[in-house]
Amino acid sequence: MSNERRGGSRRDQQHGNQHGKQQGGKQGRPQGGRQGGRPGRPAGARGGAARTPANDRRRPARPAQPAVDVHVEGGVRLQKVLAQAGLGSRRACEELIATGHVEVDGQIVTELGVRVDPATAVVHVDGLRIQLDQEKVTLALNKPLGVVSTMDDPKGRPTVADLVRNRDERLFHVGRLDADSEGLLLLTNDGELANRLSHPRYGIAKTYLVTVEGEVFPRICKQLVRGVELEDGVAKMDSVHVVQQIDDLAMLEVVLHEGRNRIVRRMFDAVGHPVTRLVRTRIGPIPLGDLKPGRTRVLGRTELGTLMSAVDL
Repeated sequence: MSNERRGGSRRDQQHGNQHGKQQGGKQGRPQGGRQGGRPGRPAGARGGAARTPANDRRRPARPAQPAVDVHVEGGVRLQKVLAQAGLGSRRACEELIATGHVEVDGQIVTELGVRVDPATAVVHVDGLRIQLDQEKVTLALNKPLGVVSTMDDPKGRPTVADLVRNRDERLFHVGRLDADSEGLLLLTNDGELANRLSHPRYGIAKTYLVTVEGEVFPRICKQLVRGVELEDGVAKMDSVHVVQQIDDLAMLEVVLHEGRNRIVRRMFDAVGHPVTRLVRTRIGPIPLGDLKPGRTRVLGRTELGTLMSAVDL
């Protein structure tokens, strides 16, 4: 037999082997099952039973949500509203709209002719809530020692109202710090924001820098996180970290969601480490930063948007 004929026979044999693998899997194994093993599964089946509508546990596809018309006749053009809120020039705001960065009442808006009511529209840009009402303001205040967290005190003590007398807005303080504590307070004339920040449902975490008496061992930190029994129930901290230990004083950073009166002081009293100084350094995403005692600053657009998003506004 010639080399050409032998080569052709080998090619035919290789082609047949490849064709057999494509048809029946590995050579010698019948299609659809294992030789001498369990039978092959029917097409589309997994496990022991074929998937049918009766036993299919996958969630049905959610129907597409119908588009909502967010246009308000007689309203203000969206690009003007965004520009007034500090997002940039009208031309820049038009670009944000046209490229799909702006959401109004849950709908992406790309048309430049849309008008909205700034008093009622819920607007997000790149997922960040934008405060459109220019009359609403939120301040960060560094409350000094000896000032009470109220807008009016019948005993005549210094109040946080004394620190914002230059403001024309009627402000509410969010939460409180006792007179012998210091640090961050939020003041706002946005009633809904104030209510949500104070409501335990939203679980806004607060961070404190606390100085206590005695040496704080790791078991004490674990106990504070597990929870301590107080006269009004168990209280827990989210985290406790020793920052510094000097002689018979310890400085710790603690985070908790609890909002009960004097909760930090009472918890440390319960574990035998009375507080000598307490400074609140953060409320949710808002830091105290380098704000000096007795001074205020208006929250910026990004800070305020992040804070509003934290309470689902």
